[in-house]
Amino acid sequence: MVQARVLILTICAAGIGGTFQFGYNLSIINTPTLYIQEFTNETWQARTGDPMPKRLILLLWSLTVSLYSLGGLVGSLLAGPMAIMVGRKKSLLVNNIFVVAAGTLFAFSHKAGSFEMIMLGRLLIGVSAGVSMNIQPMYLGESAPQELRGAVAMTSAIFASLGIMMGQVVGLREFLGGPQAWPLLLSSCLVPAVLQLASLPLLPESPRFLLIDCGDMPACLVALRRLRGGRDITVELEELVAEQAACQGQRAKRPWELFGEQALRRQVVSLVVLGSAMELCGNDSVYAYASSVFQAAGVPEDKVQYAIIGMGSCELLTAAISCMVIERVGRRVLLMGGYGLMTCWGSIFTAALCLQDSFAWMPYLAMSCVFAFILSFGIGPAGVTGILATELFDQSARPAAYVVCGALLWTMLFVVGLGFPFIMESLSSFLYVPFLVVCVCGAVYTGLFLPETKGKTFLEIAQELHRLNFPQRHRDLAPSWGGLDVVHTTEL
Repeated sequence: MVQARVLILTICAAGIGGTFQFGYNLSIINTPTLYIQEFTNETWQARTGDPMPKRLILLLWSLTVSLYSLGGLVGSLLAGPMAIMVGRKKSLLVNNIFVVAAGTLFAFSHKAGSFEMIMLGRLLIGVSAGVSMNIQPMYLGESAPQELRGAVAMTSAIFASLGIMMGQVVGLREFLGGPQAWPLLLSSCLVPAVLQLASLPLLPESPRFLLIDCGDMPACLVALRRLRGGRDITVELEELVAEQAACQGQRAKRPWELFGEQALRRQVVSLVVLGSAMELCGNDSVYAYASSVFQAAGVPEDKVQYAIIGMGSCELLTAAISCMVIERVGRRVLLMGGYGLMTCWGSIFTAALCLQDSFAWMPYLAMSCVFAFILSFGIGPAGVTGILATELFDQSARPAAYVVCGALLWTMLFVVGLGFPFIMESLSSFLYVPFLVVCVCGAVYTGLFLPETKGKTFLEIAQELHRLNFPQRHRDLAPSWGGLDVVHTTEL
């Protein structure tokens, strides 16, 4: 019971100021769009005496939204060095400096009459999200016992989904979605930061970091005993010592070094292919297109926001279910099943969009496909992709792998956000065809090339990947077999 309590507290403390912030700040910016644009115009007019041109307002707003992705990219590049220099837990705590600075800028931007403060705040909150998206799954994956490693690391996806849903709820007009409350809405990111700063210092650092990176056996033992409670830690400690011996003399790898090392070829390709597939599969675009689909299905315009909250709830539900079953069915099954179902629902969604003027019930089918697509994304890609860097890379390469993964995530998020309106305009009802191709590729790659890591120690995973990266060497070392020896006589 003590083991479960400390581990659960560690998960919650890391998550509330980690990926929860990513989801929360990603969704709350949608509500005050018109109010912030009006504020920008009024501020410009007060300074110059002339109203701001509509094109310039739209440009500044697009820049304000996009700065979140740019900040996330910067944060993902900072995450690796931070994890190595100050540790996993301390990196999450230091990361709250960006949140406090951003929340302060948001809170006083209206009184100061400065839309530039909002833009700078979005950049800083993006940096915070980029750091936490990389370090939280690394910290939890290294702190969890082997049999719960996948489930614990997947809680990062649960907190991200919870943040998206909470941002949608708090942004309702009944709460902080009114025209005068938007500074308070944007600065509400300070609440999760305070909760993390109050709770995380009381919890242990990653035992792997303490032993393998710092060489501090006493601190590792203390952290391991706290995380495991009264459970025997002898076997796990032996595994940690063996992993330390395997990493002996190795320095922490730099991100660009991963691409030139043959021993990491399968890991890097898997990370790039499946990381890109998660961002290019069209899930974020579903949210962008949901409003028009719901309106076409007859949902009143003032009720669409509640339907979108329902979408966020679906993703949260499936992320929680996936977390409970991942250690039973494995990573590959969840990824292949998720991408396969997304291909199915995306195809039906495309057909429904093409035929929505021919049959009165087609908009309802399209609306159902939107929910089914979100559910399928939450089953596998949403959570499993995030733990690949933890399980496929060893201690010396893991921070660099998260830098690559984070940079890829934020770059793809920016590209999709920038390119989706043009895809929507040029392909019309067939806008989901490119995303379906990505889903098929993700399912096929997972089935053919991704090794299963369920129930394996980090050393066992490393040995299997070494065999996959050097197949010829292992064939040469394998003992030759010349058939059975025939015994012609026996002796009693």
